[in-house]
Amino acid sequence: MLRLNELKLPLEHEPEAISDALCRRLKLKPAQLQGPPQVVKRSVDARRKSHIQLAYSVEFSLETGLEQRLLKRFARDAHLQPAPDTTYQLVAQAPGKANLPRPVVVGAGPCGYFCALLLAQMGLRPLLLERGKPVKERSADTFGFWKGKRPFNPESNAQFGEGGAGTFSDGKLYSQVRDPRHLGRKVLEELVGAGANPEILVLHRPHIGTFKLATVVRGLRAQITELGGEIRFESRVDQLELDAGDRRVRGVTLADGTFIAAEQVVLAVGHSARDSFAMLQAQGVAMERKPFSVGFRIEHPQPLIDAARWGSCAGHPLLGAAEYKLVHHASNGRCVYSFCMCPGGLVVGATSEAGRVVTNGMSQHSRNERNANSGIVVNIEPEDVEPYGAFPGDPLAGVAFQRHWEAQAFALGGESYAAPGQRLGDFLSGRSSSATGSVQPSYAPGVTLTDLSSALPNFAIEALREALPAFTRKIEGYAMDDAMLTGVETRTSSPLRLQRCESLESSNTPGLYPAGEGAGFAGGILSAAIDGIRVAEAVALTLLRQEHPVAPDESAYDRA
Repeated sequence: MLRLNELKLPLEHEPEAISDALCRRLKLKPAQLQGPPQVVKRSVDARRKSHIQLAYSVEFSLETGLEQRLLKRFARDAHLQPAPDTTYQLVAQAPGKANLPRPVVVGAGPCGYFCALLLAQMGLRPLLLERGKPVKERSADTFGFWKGKRPFNPESNAQFGEGGAGTFSDGKLYSQVRDPRHLGRKVLEELVGAGANPEILVLHRPHIGTFKLATVVRGLRAQITELGGEIRFESRVDQLELDAGDRRVRGVTLADGTFIAAEQVVLAVGHSARDSFAMLQAQGVAMERKPFSVGFRIEHPQPLIDAARWGSCAGHPLLGAAEYKLVHHASNGRCVYSFCMCPGGLVVGATSEAGRVVTNGMSQHSRNERNANSGIVVNIEPEDVEPYGAFPGDPLAGVAFQRHWEAQAFALGGESYAAPGQRLGDFLSGRSSSATGSVQPSYAPGVTLTDLSSALPNFAIEALREALPAFTRKIEGYAMDDAMLTGVETRTSSPLRLQRCESLESSNTPGLYPAGEGAGFAGGILSAAIDGIRVAEAVALTLLRQEHPVAPDESAYDRA
């Protein structure tokens, strides 16, 4: 099997055109193909808006002996390669009657769910503990809060509950992490098996959307339980139980006082589990500050973004709502960039603590809302948060920094969970907004018009005021006066990292496996799920090597 990348065709083409173009490109006769080529990836080449093309990666087979001759003939063509083997193989399998300690996974976001799924597939019967509610009840709480029909629930919201923070997002399924083992493919295939649209296996920048994600996480839950795993909701872990001598994990204690014995605990709590971080700090678990970013959400009419990206092809059904990615290096040394861009989406409330306002973006699969929105954020370095710490070098100083500006947003919004908002033209001119323009803010529970200049540190406001007009060079009309800013976006990533060693265990707490975005090792649904798989493999290998000092399949262990 061979793979050819960057096979380009116009937007309008017949299905057989892919095979014809492949033969022309490689000077093959159609009869030499062993069946039609299979499309494995499709992206859009919009570098020339007057000539937008679809770029395909296709895999195909040839008659015996011809593949090697073709590779030799096109040796200088980097787009022609042997097709990679993306089939995932479990690194271990528990013997059917093995009485092994049950691993505990904390957190039912993408990292925790995929960790638990892989452990279950390897026969290890994991117990998954989630502080929030199942996705159906969680959705009712979250949407009810946004609509003003339910009070804010600190244990069931856009951050906490089945599916994690990604459940109320665009459901983006792409990442820039290195993935030589094609674990991302394993994630996508499992998502399809749980109910996601099979097109995510082919699209270059796939997404699921909020409502579809809710269905998919229920499918993952069913698979875990069918394989012998167990999932308990409304089960917040309030304490690690550690051996007094070597700090080895002995179990966890829940908020209701229940003790659960465990020798392996995977901590996949997400970037907003601030009480968990404080508990870990109090217990001496090794952690350190890391960079993150803060900023605002910005909304534009989606047709403006479509026209800027697609030109006269805007509205073509194969293109859909256009995305963008922007970066500006400000003169004060800060980097300003777009984050979690949601085409045809909504700005939503994402706080997890009372008395604070946090924004995020969300899209349905159709991406058919009137506005495009994106976070426009500024980098925050560990030294920036030093004044907010409880003591010099406090690893939780970034959390205190986030809380400070979220509380400020709550005050600016009128202390009702409405978010502070401002027209872009007013923000750039340094005057308070008194009315919205052509872009109506989509944030629920509502927007209070104000002056956002006090909603973030001065250096961030200065960098944003420089960057936003500069973005017009890439997206015509981006700095339109009526574009809407809503504050504040603070949960771009975890402000700390739980240190771990090569075994993926905590560097000073054996048996504890920090994982995913909250632990500082992922950023987004796909990378968090990949990290969950890697940690599951590490846990399984540890458990099974304890049971079988000589590995039953050394080649499988070597692959891990």
